[in-house]
Amino acid sequence: MAVQPPPADQRIVIENVAIATVDAQDTEHARGHVVIKGNVIESVGEGPAPQWLDNVVRRINGEGHLITPGLVNTHHHFYQWITRGLAQDNILFDWLVALYPTWARIDDKLVHAASQGSAAALLKSGCTTASDHHYVFPQGGGDILGASIEAVQELGLRFTALRGSMSRGQSDGGLPPDFAVERTEDILIASEAAVDRWHDASFGSMQHVAIAPCSPFSVTTDLMREAAELARRKGVRLHTHGSETAEEEQFCKELFGMGPTDYFESVGWLGEDVWMAHCVHMNDSDIAKFAETGTGVAHCPSSNARLAAGIARVPDMLAAGVPVGLGVDGTASNESGELGTELRNALLINRLHGRPDALTARGALRLGTMGGARVLGRQHEIGSIEVGKLADLALWKVDGIMHSSIADPVAALTMGALPPLAVLFVNGNAVVEQGNLTTVNEDRIALACARAARELASRV
Repeated sequence: MAVQPPPADQRIVIENVAIATVDAQDTEHARGHVVIKGNVIESVGEGPAPQWLDNVVRRINGEGHLITPGLVNTHHHFYQWITRGLAQDNILFDWLVALYPTWARIDDKLVHAASQGSAAALLKSGCTTASDHHYVFPQGGGDILGASIEAVQELGLRFTALRGSMSRGQSDGGLPPDFAVERTEDILIASEAAVDRWHDASFGSMQHVAIAPCSPFSVTTDLMREAAELARRKGVRLHTHGSETAEEEQFCKELFGMGPTDYFESVGWLGEDVWMAHCVHMNDSDIAKFAETGTGVAHCPSSNARLAAGIARVPDMLAAGVPVGLGVDGTASNESGELGTELRNALLINRLHGRPDALTARGALRLGTMGGARVLGRQHEIGSIEVGKLADLALWKVDGIMHSSIADPVAALTMGALPPLAVLFVNGNAVVEQGNLTTVNEDRIALACARAARELASRV
């Protein structure tokens, strides 16, 4: 059952708290207040909350805490929660070839368990909105996309379900085995049906759908073009993997006679309604095209490192005006599954370019909040703490032994160990309290995921 929003006239008051709003001016308050009314932010500012407030059902003393916008995850593969720790020392293409036979045996029951595990890890690390790129639909696997959506609704995570697909098997020059792909016409029918069934474009929606063919090496050019036309006709966003590895770039040049970005441009896949995962191997021309068209990027630092893909040119993208958010990526290539830890990893990895100011503490927080909101097209609803925006908020404890000697609370969050999560609000609901989920039993999820992993392994 989906988590329902709180009564519209109900108030929650948080006071005596350090606030990083991540608004356009990067406004911060050393000791301020945030008032939630229903599922939106009613007030934010320095000092105590207004005294006249009525129907206050909860007051939180935020002494020793930092409140930020909830984190936004722009790229994930939830089903991979039950295939973690495999193919430990492979680059992307070899890793995929090793795991495709296992993934091709999933079904809706296994995906439901895996999605709850993935969503739980995200929530417990401060994430309030996530997108999940699901592209494996075995015949007879049941209602896989529906299973992931139902699983997330039970936990209370704001969600963008990406109806992915693979249509180019090995016999057509693609990377996936032929048994793991679908027909183009079936993909388009299923994608449109998913939008019609689940996409809710209203303000405050808990459920979006986007159309997301998997990657240049796993789908046909016809599918790329027709998927773009379908998404724009239905008014939804587009997502795929792009420029992830040097091998992908070589693949595109051999198959299409051009690099990934030029290929995306040729099939209508650059624009403000598009975002790409990874974008590690981008030259100056590629970055300029993304900036000119408003095409977004999901930066996945831990996964890029895990698969030895390289270091994305995030500082150069940001300087050019490219929308950039953070992503966990699938947990078969980022076994922690946490978005909160990507703040620190993004900051550190992007300084490996040799520039100590390439990404600042506040720049990392912006990537994980407003940057992600912009990439998902929800910057007017989430991503900052501003009056009228949705009450998706993370309250971090920064006065414990791991953080009390860091005077700057934002640096404590983005440069230190991930702080304990005191409360996580999604849509005005406290879905995490003192680091624990409130909407579901964590032990039940852990047991279900372990069983699902064993069941899937037995099918291979």
